[in-house]
Amino acid sequence: MQALSTPLLVALFLLSTAIIWWLGIRITKVVDYVTFRFDLGEAFGGMVFLSIITNLPEIAITLMAAAHRNYDIAVSNILGGIAIQTVVLVLIDVFGVGHAAPLTWKGHARVLILEGLALIFILTFVLMGKQFPESFKYFRSSPIEWIIFGIWLGSIYFISRIGKADAARERLTEELHHSRHPTKRFKGSSTKAFIELGIGALLILFSGWLLEASGEIVASRFHINGVIFGGTILALCTALPEISTGIASAKIRDYNMAVSDIFGGNAFLPILFLFASMIGGDAILPSLKPTDLYLTTLGIILTGIYMAGMLIPSHRQILRMGIDSFIVLWVYMLGIAGLILIM
Repeated sequence: MQALSTPLLVALFLLSTAIIWWLGIRITKVVDYVTFRFDLGEAFGGMVFLSIITNLPEIAITLMAAAHRNYDIAVSNILGGIAIQTVVLVLIDVFGVGHAAPLTWKGHARVLILEGLALIFILTFVLMGKQFPESFKYFRSSPIEWIIFGIWLGSIYFISRIGKADAARERLTEELHHSRHPTKRFKGSSTKAFIELGIGALLILFSGWLLEASGEIVASRFHINGVIFGGTILALCTALPEISTGIASAKIRDYNMAVSDIFGGNAFLPILFLFASMIGGDAILPSLKPTDLYLTTLGIILTGIYMAGMLIPSHRQILRMGIDSFIVLWVYMLGIAGLILIM
């Protein structure tokens, strides 16, 4: 791919982002159908199905970067992706919910609070992992990375148990108010739905690889810093599935799934450190840079703001967004300005 011209690489970069965007919208309807059909609950569907599928570009980018031992892009894409994907909730609030009410007024189930707590626990362990020496390894990776993986699995277990109970109440409410009819939006059987999920996942994975390969070369040719590129431009492009699926989920009134896609996806991303370490052979967390710790802290702050918004939901809006979204937007912009200053 190095032999390709810069305009062609940019075209491939834009094409892959367009494919990811379109697939995100399509997959939302399929996941909505699957969660409704099997009584999984909107939040659980967003955390497991939607969050993992929409994070396939990040998976491809991280594993490819780890194979090339280009840890700057891998790490900044994960940690920068967490921050920018939290800001995706602002876009969902404005364009998915709009004047109706703030997003956290519509979606503030207890499952989402648990997902937020799990995410904060995981990001806190990311910060702790930096304190250990690089020689502190277990099966080619840091023990902290295994702990993060265990927290993620445990959160899925407990949230699935709560999600089952909540799903029954959701279905009853939806049937009484005729608010959602996923079977009308997706025409087909459960088998067809899972086939579409599989094909869509593969296409998103391939598009994510193309995004990383073309973007990395373009960034090097324009002499863009790897941390800045991975934490902003690349993170924004790989967040396109979350943007498209989040807005689509809000449009079909799956507010819990829209929020869960972001929280669940952000909790999933740090487990990629484990697989990146095993591929590259280096414990990544102990070698984090100050900019990585900065992005991790920013992700914790942004998540905490939205959790406060869900615990104390308000109907007030500022410029079509909730108060929490307004604060998150400003904190993120100030955070990125600070990131540039400490580079």
